[in-house]
Amino acid sequence: MENMISIRNLTKNYHIGTIVVRALNSISVDIRKNEYVAIMGPSGSGKSTLMNIIGCLDTPSGGQYILNNTDVSKLEDNQLAEIRNKEIGFVFQTFNLLPRYTAFENIMLPLVYAGKSKAERIERASHVIESVGLSDRASHRPNELSGGQRQRVAVARALLNHPSIILADEPTGNLDSKTAVDIMDLFDEIHRKGNTIILVTHEEDIARHAHRIIRLRDGEIESDAENENYKAATQPSSN
Repeated sequence: MENMISIRNLTKNYHIGTIVVRALNSISVDIRKNEYVAIMGPSGSGKSTLMNIIGCLDTPSGGQYILNNTDVSKLEDNQLAEIRNKEIGFVFQTFNLLPRYTAFENIMLPLVYAGKSKAERIERASHVIESVGLSDRASHRPNELSGGQRQRVAVARALLNHPSIILADEPTGNLDSKTAVDIMDLFDEIHRKGNTIILVTHEEDIARHAHRIIRLRDGEIESDAENENYKAATQPSSN
């Protein structure tokens, strides 16, 4: 299967006064279309930096990042914004919903910025809000929704532009354990429908949903392997 992401010798340096901190140290990795990948690592391992570069929210100091055959490591900010809007759906730990807008209006926002017609905005938002099981809460504002419902709104918004990648940063971090299971079941369903998912987490039980786990430490890839827990769970019983 074709590579959706190809990263070669990627480095990222931050300058703090006269000190140079290397957050990523010559990382190389490929992610194929329709993979479900978890990026893990302790604080300071570089996972958030890598996520920001994959999400075109930041640029590398060196190396190459190719997304769907486009070398995005050399693009200007406005070009990165265009790639972001077209290729990547974001789901954050803090939901990032606007409090004065209803769930439906929050979902439609990316299409407002993209200049789509009202009819198209309503049609596409109606489809994705139904796909996350929240049609009956469309007119509710965020403070009238539970944490799990707010995250479902965020997931629906991420799906709106039919992105190549769903990039989820600690998506269950603000949820109780039962709600977290529901949200991860939703990600499993989204993956089955053909989306590529990259999940950034420090929680082993959340990473267990991914088919592959990349572990970072001190800005380098410590391991990159198939998720044996997932593999074991999907193997047919020998009984």
